[in-house]
Amino acid sequence: MQRQIINTTELAQQLAGLLADERHWLTNLSQFSAFINEVMEDINWVGFYLVHTEQSLKLGPFQGRVACVDIAFGKGVCGAAAVTGEVQRVDDVHQFAGHIACDARSQSELVIPLYSGEQLLGVLDIDSPSLGRFSDADAEGISGLTQILISGTDWPASFA
Repeated sequence: MQRQIINTTELAQQLAGLLADERHWLTNLSQFSAFINEVMEDINWVGFYLVHTEQSLKLGPFQGRVACVDIAFGKGVCGAAAVTGEVQRVDDVHQFAGHIACDARSQSELVIPLYSGEQLLGVLDIDSPSLGRFSDADAEGISGLTQILISGTDWPASFA
């Protein structure tokens, strides 16, 4: 199955327009997850896990089936991204040590840590029911979109 190539320049313009008149973090995270759910093919979950304590993430706005609520730093793909501060692109989640299976249909995952300056806000998590769904270009393009979200949003001092 051939995937549609996403035009990140066009998506960046659409996202900037979507967020232009709103800066509230909850609204923007909700809109962002709905936007990604609409424009990306072959995904079954997209949403946020936000820093809740110094060592844990809590479920934030998302699109998809019910999800895990709390994730400890270092646990699963989201927890790994929170600890390393690096994008996690996993072609086969069943080969990822410590993967947390919130949805058994998920086969691959892309997790992007979100920072405002030096402060970790949380992670963006995108799952797919297909193995190897996410490319380096996907990771780069979605990372760029998260920068629009971050700069266009007023963030609270804490999500706890």
